[in-house]
Amino acid sequence: MSVGALLNGLLVSVVAALLWKYSKLSEHAALLEEELHMTQQSQEVSQARIDYHVALQALQEHGTRMVCSGKMHTDRICRFDYLCYCSEAEEFVFFHSNSSVMLPNLGSRRFQPALLDLSSVEDHNTQYFNFLELPAAALKFMPKPVFVPDVTLILNRFNPDNLMHVFHDDLLPAFYTMQQYSDLDDEARLVFMEGWGEGPHFDLYRLLSSKQPLLKEQLRNFGKLMCFTKSYVGLSKMTTWYQYGFVQPQGPKANILVSGNEIRQFAKALMEKMNITKKDEYIVVFSRSTTRLILNEAELIMALAQEFEMRVVTVSLEEQSFPSIVQVISGASMLVSMHGAQLITSLFLPRGAVVVELFPFAVNPEQYTPYKTLASLPGMDLHYVSWRNMKEENAVTHPDRPWEQGGIAHLEKDEQERILASKDVPRHLCCRNPEWLFRIYQDTLVDIPSFLEVLKEAMKVKPNLKKTKVASTVHPGRVREPQCQTSVQTSNEAKLTVSWQIPWNLKYLKVREVKYEVWIQEQGENTYMPYILPQQNYTFSENIKPFTTYLVWVRCIFNKSLLGPFADVLTYFLVPLPHFCMC
Repeated sequence: MSVGALLNGLLVSVVAALLWKYSKLSEHAALLEEELHMTQQSQEVSQARIDYHVALQALQEHGTRMVCSGKMHTDRICRFDYLCYCSEAEEFVFFHSNSSVMLPNLGSRRFQPALLDLSSVEDHNTQYFNFLELPAAALKFMPKPVFVPDVTLILNRFNPDNLMHVFHDDLLPAFYTMQQYSDLDDEARLVFMEGWGEGPHFDLYRLLSSKQPLLKEQLRNFGKLMCFTKSYVGLSKMTTWYQYGFVQPQGPKANILVSGNEIRQFAKALMEKMNITKKDEYIVVFSRSTTRLILNEAELIMALAQEFEMRVVTVSLEEQSFPSIVQVISGASMLVSMHGAQLITSLFLPRGAVVVELFPFAVNPEQYTPYKTLASLPGMDLHYVSWRNMKEENAVTHPDRPWEQGGIAHLEKDEQERILASKDVPRHLCCRNPEWLFRIYQDTLVDIPSFLEVLKEAMKVKPNLKKTKVASTVHPGRVREPQCQTSVQTSNEAKLTVSWQIPWNLKYLKVREVKYEVWIQEQGENTYMPYILPQQNYTFSENIKPFTTYLVWVRCIFNKSLLGPFADVLTYFLVPLPHFCMC
């Protein structure tokens, strides 16, 4: 081989190596440019900085991780690392790798009916949450993800157009869900996935976090695949007190877990966010400008002012900002309003205030009680009064309005006549009962004499909550060191001696009287013998058989003379502490 051919081959090799090196450098530069672009997109979502390469590597290698609390979909909240959302498919995606965690691992049961409820409204089929599953290797064939570096709370708002739903279903549950997890702090971001627009009360949601909430429709703007580096999905239902009638007619929940104390703590936190301070006492009348009007509002205001010799002011959701309304209500001694979502603002009333709810003709106050239930929660310390229009001639109906505002013109003639003739709306399910809508959207001429009579009668039994301390529920603990001794007297006689030490926390509580409840049950029998005892030991002989096994339960009960207006209420704390005694 000639020297020229050798040099020529060497030159070709060098050029090929340089071209290969250049192509690799170009490819690397393109990757860096793409990562820079995706990092910029991630920072458009949040001001928090993120190392895009590290985040992408973590997703590819470790996949998605999920750990949930709660046994059923109705009480479950899940924490995710790297939960992703595909805006094209409108689906959440769980990426599997060898390091993925999925607890609980429900398999196909995850779809029976769902992993969890995205809303605090229990088991509503439009509020279910689930995800699709893919291997992490599929990321190679998908659009590059945009990462959300904020800790996020992902939920559904139930009905953001209605103030009652905003507070009861969204704000209160979200507030206390955030209290459950330390990293859901003021820097966390809320993500609303129900698909609604902002709605008229969006500023209230902004009070929960310093970060702007994200709507489902906005997620499309940040890319086809978004991944939340750390997120919580679902809402606590512990703060809700009312069910809306999807399965049975509406009414208070069967098992209410929230008290007025927690609601007042929530109200205080929101008032601090709105920089609200309390003012002097007065009466507030909620004014409505479009539907469910008080036709003689001026006369009602004058009657209230004369009867109670107090200043009366009006507020209106249509004409005032919400913080300015709360500013007024937080100092009121009485709030008067037609039935409606605006009455949720009663949670901002001071202790001892009166809530007066007006109902149109043919609407029974006992069947629609969300605000009565709220006012009656232990620790709310509000006095609730309802007034119902009993005179049909004082009602103005609107049969020609759209059906959602009480119109009935679209119904068959016989059905229209039946509704017009009815004097009392029967109990019904949510949410489109035409008779209920027809009656609840009536305007009302309030009969002043009957209104004042109802109010004066109610005020006679109004507790003077202003002069009492705030109620607090304190329960005794378990009795300690329970013991039993037996002795056989004769073949037919025996004695059983039971003793115990006082609950540990009792020595720190100021109580007037302490008693103990003792249950004695013969093993294998369904009945038991109950006793109330003032002392910590007692010898039983009546109905005690020799050579028999007994189960003994002991619990402490006491009269509280501390902490508030319920001093004479017996507080029971069941201590299912069986102690086996053999006679």
